[in-house]
Amino acid sequence: MHETDVIVIGGGTGGYSTALRAAALGLEVVLAERDLVGGTCLHRGCIPSKAMLHAAELVDGIAEARDRWGVKASVDAIGWPALTATRDDIVARNHRGLEGHLSHAGVRVVRGSAALTGPRTVRITTGPAAPDEVRNATGPAPEEVWTARRGIVLATGSRPRTLPGLEPDGRRVVTSDDALFAPGLPASVLVLGGGAIGVEYASLHRSMGARVTLVEAADRLLPLEDTDVSRHLTRGLKKRGIDVLTGARLEGAETYDNGVRATVRTARGEVRTVDAERLLVAVGRVPVTDGLGLAAAGLGPDARGFVAPADWSRLETAVPGIHVVGDLLPPPSLGLAHASFAEGLLVAETLAGRPPRAVEYAAVPRVTYSSPQTASVGLSEAEARTAGRDVVVNTMPLTALAKGMVHGQGGMVKVVAERGGAVLGVHLVGPHVSEMIAESQLVVGWDAEPGDIAQHIHPHPTLSEAVGEAFLTLAGRGLHQV
Repeated sequence: MHETDVIVIGGGTGGYSTALRAAALGLEVVLAERDLVGGTCLHRGCIPSKAMLHAAELVDGIAEARDRWGVKASVDAIGWPALTATRDDIVARNHRGLEGHLSHAGVRVVRGSAALTGPRTVRITTGPAAPDEVRNATGPAPEEVWTARRGIVLATGSRPRTLPGLEPDGRRVVTSDDALFAPGLPASVLVLGGGAIGVEYASLHRSMGARVTLVEAADRLLPLEDTDVSRHLTRGLKKRGIDVLTGARLEGAETYDNGVRATVRTARGEVRTVDAERLLVAVGRVPVTDGLGLAAAGLGPDARGFVAPADWSRLETAVPGIHVVGDLLPPPSLGLAHASFAEGLLVAETLAGRPPRAVEYAAVPRVTYSSPQTASVGLSEAEARTAGRDVVVNTMPLTALAKGMVHGQGGMVKVVAERGGAVLGVHLVGPHVSEMIAESQLVVGWDAEPGDIAQHIHPHPTLSEAVGEAFLTLAGRGLHQV
């Protein structure tokens, strides 16, 4: 039996941020991780996918240089081994840096599968083997039993949702966790799911030359975003040659040696057959709680598999001293890495005895790194009106400004504000808008009014100038916008 102040189960973004902050506050921390610290985001999601999307942007840039700017250039071939080697090097360097950071901070990382045995105790089956491999190993697996003086943090993350009868094989049918690591570049892809992950992978494969069909059951892409965001995004993807089917459902799929044949019912009731080398299932993610031993601590997942906190201001469950961060949390948590960082900071500071400051989920930015990109923070127009707010709305096309014309990709800035009051939401579509949303996070988070922002000068010519112009108009000081 060992003792420590804090035990963190899971070394993804929520878990390691909790561990680092708790250690910085003088607490003794044990972090249990059965795979690699960094979790899905670092090894299978955010980082490798954005590395690949950057490569895709370079490919798109060559096409634009040739077709729009008269630069005689072409892509002769995409060297898959070199491309993936660069991606893997970026991941590996980040992983080494994180391991070093945890070590320097004094966090004790224990490699193994952890399970609750009580409200303050955890059993860690040590070693790199997964639980099934541990049971099949020769002889008993080594174990460590730990007691937490301050508390336990559950941060075991999520895995891709799969569909019955459509089991991933890593080659013809893939999930978002293994899509980047499937062999080679396919000539055609059917992407099932029009949320952020599905849209990003559809965009990536199209840039790499694949024929792409994107199927979404809802009546629009990114159904949780503002309708104008969905409209501009869909227009941009279709312009790039992606076949977008919304309000459509997969009715069946068969796998063959060289691909997949799927049957899709469209919004009009028509039945289409789609042949593709690869089917990417991107229909959401589900929390990972199997083997976590929740019942032993008096806990259990809700009907959707989440572990809900009893106190959102502390992210503490009904069992005192057990906290939850990351993808285990139900909405309004967003299942985003940067939200997990904030949750980890909150829980660590709570365990250290500091007054909790709840995460303001409405002010957390949401980004889709496709081409075009989308970025939003706060309420959509529909959400604001449903909430009974008297709103005013202004939409500024990026092509109304010189820098938007230079980029030539369309897009817009949309501001939703309370009439005579604060800004409720900001929504962007276009090139590089992921780098523009931070300003709007502050606007929404600090309840600023359009007139407050209109006092500040945005550089000319930039895309960010469109944000400033949108606020100027709402403040009654419109310059380039009538």
